[in-house]
Amino acid sequence: MVVRSVLVDLLAGNRGGQILLAVLLAAVVVVPISNLLLPADSVLHVPTYVVSLLGKYLTFALLALSVDLIWGYAGVLSLGHGAFFALGGYAMGMYMMRQIGDRGVYGHPELPDFMVFLDWEELPWYWHGFDWFPFAMVMALVVPGALALVFGWFAFRSRVTGVYLSIITQAMTFALMLAFFRNDMGFGGNNGLTDFKDLLGFNLQADGTRVALFCASALAVALGYLLGRFIVRSRAGRVLVAVRDAETRVRFLGYRVEHYKLFVFVLSAMLAGLAGALYVPQVGIINPSEFAPAASIEIVVWVAVGGRGSLYGAVLGAILVNYAKTVFTGALPDMWLFVLGGLFIAVTLFLPKGLVGTVPVFKRAGDRWRRRPGRARSPESAL
Repeated sequence: MVVRSVLVDLLAGNRGGQILLAVLLAAVVVVPISNLLLPADSVLHVPTYVVSLLGKYLTFALLALSVDLIWGYAGVLSLGHGAFFALGGYAMGMYMMRQIGDRGVYGHPELPDFMVFLDWEELPWYWHGFDWFPFAMVMALVVPGALALVFGWFAFRSRVTGVYLSIITQAMTFALMLAFFRNDMGFGGNNGLTDFKDLLGFNLQADGTRVALFCASALAVALGYLLGRFIVRSRAGRVLVAVRDAETRVRFLGYRVEHYKLFVFVLSAMLAGLAGALYVPQVGIINPSEFAPAASIEIVVWVAVGGRGSLYGAVLGAILVNYAKTVFTGALPDMWLFVLGGLFIAVTLFLPKGLVGTVPVFKRAGDRWRRRPGRARSPESAL
């Protein structure tokens, strides 16, 4: 009863959030039934590759939600969240590499194939513990969170804001990309980590495993949304919005602005790390390209298209843009980046509040049209 009352309070007057959670709940029920129980020749059957594709979209949705939390409510435009996403992905990738054991190409019982190929003699110290799933999941949260804590501590205490903060977040992810490209880092160099076989003992290629990963991604998005909603409705969330709108005034009133920013920045990084950990087993690879600055900029485009400052808008934007990417990269592979750039420019110029922010505008226009003088009234209203 307590959980139910908390949920009702969180979702009160929030139609978008209610729709999002209802869709996620329905997907968790319908997709497994359609994939596992219905025959392949049924029109309602959902193929396994579609399940994996939807699961990947949901991990991107969780990543976009994390960016909306720091950008939409705290006003901090991070262009480096791809780094936190990739670090979470590497933590999960290291766990799955340890599960391969002697089934690799070289059949080494201890070392991953790329280490054998590079003549490594023993497992690096920072790989120990990753044969244990709980440890890997903790690292998928702690490593991005620790990086955000250190980075944010120096940046926010130095009062680095605006475009300067965006630039140094880009520099951070670019530096990490260069570091992970090096073979002597012990993360597979430019090839990254791949050839995964199992997750918790379940075959990654099995339909049931794919469906389970999809359901885990959907539940992660739902829980991430509820956590974000809880924070933005709290007193700390209201302070964050005030910081976004008038930071100097909030600081003058005695609030430690840097503490609030640091809190939401670290939380946002941990959500991004969780998204990365769910992403890797569904795509089967993690490599340094996930640190690329362009990848982080693309996340911002998702949030801008959906509408920042609503949480569910970021989820919608991530799914729509990535679906468009799937379509356009298949039909017009050379044009996709131009389409993405054009979409971002169009949204910035004509839909500054994104898709979800435009709905109230159309609703108010419709109300004004219905109330305008001279509009024909129905016989019932005339009476």
